[in-house]
Amino acid sequence: MGSNATAVAQRHDGYLASIAIIGALFFIFGFVTWLNGPLITFVQLAFDLDEINAFLVPFAFYLSYFFLAIPSSWILRATGMKKGIALGLLVMAIGAAAFGEFSTQRWYPGALGGLFVIGAGLAVLQTAANPYISILGPIDSAAQRIAVMGICNKIAGILAPIVIGALVLHGIGDLAAQVQAADATTRETLLDAFAAKIHLPYLAMAGVLALLAVGVVFSPLPEIEASRANAGASHGHDRASVFAYPHLLLGALCIFVYVGVEVLAGDAIGTYGNGFGLPLDETKFFTAFTLGAMLVGYLVGLVAIPRLISQEAYLTVSAILGMLFAAAAYVTHGYVSVGFVAALGFANAMMWPAIFPLAIRGLGRFTEQGSALLIMGIAGGALIPQAFAILKQHMDFQLVFLLLVLPCYAYILFYALRGHRVGQP
Repeated sequence: MGSNATAVAQRHDGYLASIAIIGALFFIFGFVTWLNGPLITFVQLAFDLDEINAFLVPFAFYLSYFFLAIPSSWILRATGMKKGIALGLLVMAIGAAAFGEFSTQRWYPGALGGLFVIGAGLAVLQTAANPYISILGPIDSAAQRIAVMGICNKIAGILAPIVIGALVLHGIGDLAAQVQAADATTRETLLDAFAAKIHLPYLAMAGVLALLAVGVVFSPLPEIEASRANAGASHGHDRASVFAYPHLLLGALCIFVYVGVEVLAGDAIGTYGNGFGLPLDETKFFTAFTLGAMLVGYLVGLVAIPRLISQEAYLTVSAILGMLFAAAAYVTHGYVSVGFVAALGFANAMMWPAIFPLAIRGLGRFTEQGSALLIMGIAGGALIPQAFAILKQHMDFQLVFLLLVLPCYAYILFYALRGHRVGQP
C-alpha cells in the first residue's frame, strides 16, 4: 500500500511539474506575442510609416506560423519534445536580437525579418505545447488545462504593453508632436533616439530566451507519445491521411478566424481608439484592457468547464457573446465602443481552449500532423488585421471592424454546434 501511495504521489508531482513548465512556456508565448499591439504604435513613429505598413508587424509575425507549422512537426518528430522546445526558444532569441538591432538601425525589412524569426520559434513551441497540454490528461477536460495555460499567457500579455509602454513608448504623444513640427535633420535625430530605446529590452529578452532553452533541456519535462495518448475511438488507423478527418479541417479554419478576431481585438484596439481621436498616450495601453478581459474569461472557464458546462457548449456561448459585443461596439462611440472591443477578449478567451482539443480528438497517429495544421491557422492573425488596416482607408473603421468579425464569430458558432462533429463516429 505504501509503495502504491508513493507511486501515485510521484505521478501527481510529475503531472504538476509538467503543468508548471508548460505554463511558463505559455507565459513566454503571451509576453512575446502581445508585444505586437504596442509595436504597431512603435514602428509607425520610429519608421515613419502609414497604418497599412505598420500593420505588417502582426502580418510578418503570424504569417510565419503558416510556413513553419508543418516543418515544426517534422522537427519535433526528429528531436523529441524537450529538444524541440529548446530549439524553438533559441530561434526566438535570435529573432528578438535581430529585431532589436534592425529597429535601432531603422531598417524596417530587417525588423520584420526579426519578427518572422520570433514567430518561427513560436511555431515550434506552439506545435509542441498545445497538443501536449491537451493530451496530458483526459481530452474532455483539456479546455480546463488550456485555460490554466491561457491565464499564464494573458497575465504575460497584460504585462507586455505596460512594460514596453513604460520603457519605450513613454511620452510618445509629445514626441509625435515634436517630430511633426521639427525640420528634417532634427526629425531624424529624434526618431533615431526613439528607435534605439527598443534595443536593450529586446536584447534582454533574447538573453532570457536563450537561458530558458538551456533550462528546458535539463528540466524534468516528460515525453508523451501523442499518437497513443490521443487515439480515441478511431485509434487513428481507420483513415488514410490527416486530410480524411473533416472535423480537423473545419477546426483549422475555425482557428484561422478565431485568431484573426483575437488579434484584431487585441493588437488593433489602439488603432481603433485612434479612429475616435483618443490620445496616443492612452491608446498604447488598450491592448492590456483586451487581455484583462481575456484573463477574466479564462478564470470563468477554469471554474465552469467541465464542471458546469461542456467545452462545446461554452464555445457556443462565447461565439454568441462575440457577435453581441461586436454589434455593441458598432452602435456606440468613443471609450464605450473601445470598451466593447476590449470585452471581446472575454468572449474570445475560451475559444482556443475549446477548439484545439475538439479538432484533434481521435486523430491517433495523425495527432502531430493535425496539430501542425491547426497551428497553420494562426495565420489568421496576419491576414484579418491587415484587411482591417487596408479597408479602413476606404470605409468607416467601425463598419469595417463589424464586417470582419461578425462572419468569423458566425463560423465559430457553426463549429461549436455542428462542425466539430462532422465525420466523427
